Amino acid sequence: MRHALVFVYNADSGLFNTVADIAHKILSPDTYACQLCALTHDHFAVRKEWREFLQGLDADYEFLHRDELASRYGIQDVELPAIFQRQADGLEIWIDAASLRACASLDALKALLTQKLSGDKA
Repeated sequence: MRHALVFVYNADSGLFNTVADIAHKILSPDTYACQLCALTHDHFAVRKEWREFLQGLDADYEFLHRDELASRYGIQDVELPAIFQRQADGLEIWIDAASLRACASLDALKALLTQKLSGDKA
């Protein structure tokens, strides 16, 4: 079975929120609330290394912001960022916020995803 993953940022969508997030990452990176974004994006765009990694994944995936998760799936009371797996009856948490916060680098995140994908196939 091919995985269908939903990556959810701990940030809201929209231009104003994007600009505010960029400013926060630049001015106070230690207090930035979204480890997923901090690892996968530089100040202005998706990191090339992350984009290339995603292209090689044996999984379908989408990226959502906190407000989009709420509007599309009705999920609000979950700690973010998180990675969900799409199931026939909705989404279930696949990698929780604590596990994402424990990733100190993009390489650690990639290793976690690779390990989890290969472990779930066994």
